Amino acid sequence: MSHDASNNARLDESLQRLAWLFRGPIAAQRLGGLTNLNYLVEGATGRFVVRIPGDGTAEYINRAHESVAARLAADVGVNVEVVFFDGADGLMVTRFADDSVTMSPARFAGLDAVARAAQVLRKLHSANETFATDFALFPMIEEYKSLLDAKSATLPNGYEAVESAAHAAQVALEAHPAAFVPSHCDPLCENFLDTGERMFLIDYEYAANNDPMWDLGDLSVEGGFSAEQDDVLLRTYFSSVGEVPAIDRARIVLYKALCDLLWTLWAVVQHVNGNPVDDFWTYAVGRFERCRSLMASVEFANAVEIVRKG
Repeated sequence: MSHDASNNARLDESLQRLAWLFRGPIAAQRLGGLTNLNYLVEGATGRFVVRIPGDGTAEYINRAHESVAARLAADVGVNVEVVFFDGADGLMVTRFADDSVTMSPARFAGLDAVARAAQVLRKLHSANETFATDFALFPMIEEYKSLLDAKSATLPNGYEAVESAAHAAQVALEAHPAAFVPSHCDPLCENFLDTGERMFLIDYEYAANNDPMWDLGDLSVEGGFSAEQDDVLLRTYFSSVGEVPAIDRARIVLYKALCDLLWTLWAVVQHVNGNPVDDFWTYAVGRFERCRSLMASVEFANAVEIVRKG
């Protein structure tokens, strides 16, 4: 069976499970996505997005935890409406966000959009309830590394050299841990949907309780933010408390490098699993080189000291 035929078969199977929702004639259109199959499905009952989990994702994603996070984020007005979620295998249906555009680094060039992203992150982080699990960054790095070791995978050249810098950051962050809050943990630009007046933040596969500065640092990296964009992001996020704390600025610097390290390993997992959506090896090497460059900078060393001293 061809790749397209296999995808079509999985869509047909999923739609049969969702027959209670899609009554009468429907039209399905493939949407983007790196690891899952996503479809815009339109019919008499409305417009929905059907997410079919990708092959191999069960190795590193807990769908039951994702269900808790996706629904809580929808309840507080951050995520789109979750219509159906099977925590056993991750089949999910959400309401399609009409009149919205999928964000990209180019679309975040507008500072108003950066401010809206800061507001939606602050709203998520201020939720009164918590997610089902905590984001354990350094154990997650080790888990990905162990998974790759078990697959005898090759890592980018020089990987071992960044481990001492990552360890120094770990020691500093663990000396003065931040209070964890419900966090997205994977704020790709494309996970933000913008209407021009408000934003939605979708895709809660990696969501967990976390240091809130992870989300800001990760978004900055994913969007290739300038110093001006970072300043708007931080000042909008902290607008209710006044000046941006120096330690939070420093933690973002550390997380910029560490998120590149984490997603380097994630991308190598995709490469080893044969994910055909992208050239994940090239993606991994690009992220790794950016991580190594930042970890070698004076800015990173200064941030480690600021966080270490508290």
